[in-house]
Amino acid sequence: MEPNGQKNEQKILLVEDDGAISLGLEYSLSQEGYRPVLCGAVSEALNVLEQQTFDLALLDLTLPDGSGYEICREIKRRGDTPVIFLTARDDEVNVVMGLDMGADDYIVKPFRVRELLSRIRTVLRRAGRPAGGTLEYGDVQISPAQGRVTRNGQDVFLTALEYRLLMTLVNHEGRVLSRSQLLESIWDVSGDFVNDNTLTVYIKRLREKIEDNPQDPRIIKTVRGMGYRIDGRPR
Repeated sequence: MEPNGQKNEQKILLVEDDGAISLGLEYSLSQEGYRPVLCGAVSEALNVLEQQTFDLALLDLTLPDGSGYEICREIKRRGDTPVIFLTARDDEVNVVMGLDMGADDYIVKPFRVRELLSRIRTVLRRAGRPAGGTLEYGDVQISPAQGRVTRNGQDVFLTALEYRLLMTLVNHEGRVLSRSQLLESIWDVSGDFVNDNTLTVYIKRLREKIEDNPQDPRIIKTVRGMGYRIDGRPR
């Protein structure tokens, strides 16, 4: 439920073949004011997508007649509806493929409903966030329109590639970006060579400039085996 007590009316496609999980999530999503539409298979979900539009999709990765990848691919072909994968722990490494095809986040089963709801709010907030304005991550402020970054009111001087890396993460807040995605986004068209090793260096330098403790980062998180994610609540 939204803070003002009104339902948000956002519609969520939920594709999950485990009946108990599906019904439990349907109840929890409805309690929060969302309108879930349940599907138990790829074919059913693809048919529903022909008839309805959604604000977000929750997709089980392994389904009886195929994969959540197929549904994600179709969703992204139609537009930019956010996608969150629901994945078993032994499927986690395979989620990289989903992220590369445009999925916005993933959550590993078993998960707490509160954590899933938090992920949903983050992804929906990012998807609906207007351009411009000042974004805040702890004591770091980012003004995209001015290309300016400050920390505790003091300017933070970033190189062009550091700023591009930071904004790539900010523009995908809450979503894990693989190293290959980040490399592609910061590749310097002027000819500077950027490879996997230099990406590690840029992440380290960026953390040194914006984190209170670069050894225990609170803003730019490392997701082991997956990539990086920026966390925070922009205002």
